[in-house]
Amino acid sequence: MDIDGVEESSRQVQVRFVTKLKPPYKAPSTTLAIPTNITRLRLSDIVNNILEAGFDDWQYQPFDFLIDGKFLRISLEDFLVAKGISAERVIEIEYVKVVAPRREDISLHDDWVSAVDGSHDGYILTGCYDGLGRIWKDAGICTHVLEGHTGPITSVRVIKLKVESAFNLVATASKDRSLRLWKIDAGELAQPKKTRAFKILKGHNAAVQSIASQPSGEMLCSGSWDCAINLWRANGSDAGGDIVSVKRKKSRGDEEPQSEEEAVSTLVGHTQCVSSLVWPQHETIYSASWDHSIRRWDVETGKDSLKMFCGKAINCLDIGGESSALIAAGGSDPIIRIWDPRKPGKYDPIFQLSGHNSWISSCKWHNKSWFHLVSASYDGKVMIWDLRAAFPLHVIESHKNKVLCADWWKDDSVISGGVDSKLCISSGISVE
Repeated sequence: MDIDGVEESSRQVQVRFVTKLKPPYKAPSTTLAIPTNITRLRLSDIVNNILEAGFDDWQYQPFDFLIDGKFLRISLEDFLVAKGISAERVIEIEYVKVVAPRREDISLHDDWVSAVDGSHDGYILTGCYDGLGRIWKDAGICTHVLEGHTGPITSVRVIKLKVESAFNLVATASKDRSLRLWKIDAGELAQPKKTRAFKILKGHNAAVQSIASQPSGEMLCSGSWDCAINLWRANGSDAGGDIVSVKRKKSRGDEEPQSEEEAVSTLVGHTQCVSSLVWPQHETIYSASWDHSIRRWDVETGKDSLKMFCGKAINCLDIGGESSALIAAGGSDPIIRIWDPRKPGKYDPIFQLSGHNSWISSCKWHNKSWFHLVSASYDGKVMIWDLRAAFPLHVIESHKNKVLCADWWKDDSVISGGVDSKLCISSGISVE
């Protein structure tokens, strides 16, 4: 059948629209004739017209399109020629919702926002150069202020406990060479609650740059400018490092005492700052460093079982994508590189994503998608990527200066912090 309202062309092609979306976004599986000079914007109009015919209260929804697993960003005719696809067969065109935020909100801090963690759906954890951590229930709603560090906070982490607890556990790291652990109650608060750490972890000889937690929540690891990776016990003190009790302050009423604890063990091998850490499996830690290397560590033996060198100082690292096995990293150039360590032989990147024009400060996989990740850069931009496209699907330009950190939140939002002292929440993003 032909589509009404589509301009005539000297050449047409038979297509069928398909989707993994559920009703009301699922169009009938009908073969249509459309002109080959059509672009994705006009394709989106056609799909919306089809869907509107089946639903009286339909509201316009922008779509993106894929052919043979690749995004369409040029005319259909140019795409078919570039990919060597015959126009004589029926072309299956998959449509997905456009990946773009529908709303952007800002929460101001008193200094640079250097770290964010959106892994808990109920709140956002931020770290700031004023030495304070903060818990945000939503944009503009700060419920806890974490006091105690004497230097800028460089990394933050929500620790996911396997057992039910009346509190949430979070960790912060700082240029003051320490880590601190905090218990956060989940109750409603009329104003921000000032909270102090229940445990201080000391053992690094230089600023702590990165932290990660074991999936079970039992252990933490930290990377520092002293080139070492320290392992710590997150809660419980029946084994491991030495513990020193610190007297509670009377002015704090009935708060529990603080304790200071030393590292359980240390992983040695990097020769420059350990800039980023990921602990994806119980016995496996990944680390990135300014010494240009990415390493995979066996926690039990303390040895590195994988070394990859990329020729650039690395600022950020994450594990995700296909089967949660791909390594994404960025550093002292504008390129995000992705490796598959399961492939034998030489470790060349399987993807190199170009779009930023300055150093990459952060990259994070979406935890429910094999294809999507978000990146942040000193160019002031946050970009959302899909591995099926050679370009960013969307560019967020809410920041006015360097962006220092970014993460996903609640599966449909991107959070970011930067030199402009802003926490930006870009929400309403559809990731299918």
